[in-house]
Amino acid sequence: MVVYLHGLNSSSRSHKAAVLRGALAPVRLLAPDYPAHRPDAAVAVLSDFLSELAEQSPAPVVVGSSMGAFYGQYLARRFPVRHLFMINPALKPWELLPAYVDTPMTTAGGDEYRLTRVVIEATRAYGIDDPCDAAVVTTTLFLDQGDEVIDYRVAEAMYRDCGRVLIYPGGDHGFAHLEQAIAVIRTSLPSGAEGAR
Repeated sequence: MVVYLHGLNSSSRSHKAAVLRGALAPVRLLAPDYPAHRPDAAVAVLSDFLSELAEQSPAPVVVGSSMGAFYGQYLARRFPVRHLFMINPALKPWELLPAYVDTPMTTAGGDEYRLTRVVIEATRAYGIDDPCDAAVVTTTLFLDQGDEVIDYRVAEAMYRDCGRVLIYPGGDHGFAHLEQAIAVIRTSLPSGAEGAR
């Protein structure tokens, strides 16, 4: 089973979720909707979701994009996860998001909101100080050098000593190398799933 965690303002019906679902079939892909722009609520919703999967074997593979990757690295230390994949992860949103304070935003579900400094600061509670700590799960990062929103070097520096870091030239925040990433993700799926495609 694969769990896809969408990014800020996205949803379970995103392009990446659809492509992953089709490309990884017949492996089941679950993509929960959650309020990525509200840190405490996001973690609560995703914690409830993952706790329901905790009894299943094998543990799910988690793929998180941008803010979904941020929440994924936190949750992968609290729930069984077979492998954590992060696509252009927003690992320090408290440094990234202040530029968007009070900017009108709309989620894929149509909810309108504005980020506040209080909400942005609340993300710090879910940051990982040391990605190489004893609780680290098997982790792979997919980074586009051309990401115009997040400097790929932040994630590269954080995970170079304890994760597999795959960096692609060019691209953008939407991630232009999904096909290559899917080929890597397939290798982490339960035996037999790779040959299904």
